[in-house]
Amino acid sequence: MRKSSQKSSLPDEGEAAPVERVRRQRGHQRVEVLLGAAAQVFAEKGYDAATMTEIAARAESSIGSLYQFFPTKPGVAQGVIALQAGELQERLAAMAGASAGWDVDELSARLVVALIEFRAAHPSFARLVDSPGAPAAQVQAVRQAMRVQLAEILAPHAPGLTKARLAAVAVAVQQVMKAAVTLNTEAAPGTRAALVELKEMLRVYLRAALQA
Repeated sequence: MRKSSQKSSLPDEGEAAPVERVRRQRGHQRVEVLLGAAAQVFAEKGYDAATMTEIAARAESSIGSLYQFFPTKPGVAQGVIALQAGELQERLAAMAGASAGWDVDELSARLVVALIEFRAAHPSFARLVDSPGAPAAQVQAVRQAMRVQLAEILAPHAPGLTKARLAAVAVAVQQVMKAAVTLNTEAAPGTRAALVELKEMLRVYLRAALQA
């Protein structure tokens, strides 16, 4: 009896690998779409008022697809924060790479507007990290990572400062940056002038602190 010459329908390893890569790529793309939609909904509604149904609808996805990747709303929020915090870290890393070429005047001006520009690009970030329902451990980790990067930005201008003092200056700068964000959201007359004063305040502080 002749053996059947029919080939197996199962793909060999060489065929399976590209298929798996395509599946992973599609999965990553789907996650990006879902997180982008979630960011929009969180920016508009805030964390508490946003619903998984709204997020799925904004992503033009089924609720089942959303739950497949993110079973809970806190999980979605964590995903959005992680994605946006990654971009913030990239921005600060770029500043750290360039800060040695700036004088203190330029350094202070760039620091004041850095967080304003980031939060303008990602309005959901503030609504998530400042929400009572935000994942506290993740938010604290993001803030701590920002402080470390701010110290790296300041370091070329402060060769005489101890590590502890530089870390303290970084925390102070972080608070000024947050104040600038808050001020920038106000529609009251004089806001622009107040931001100029805030930049001047930071410039004077850094001149004194970094040369101590």
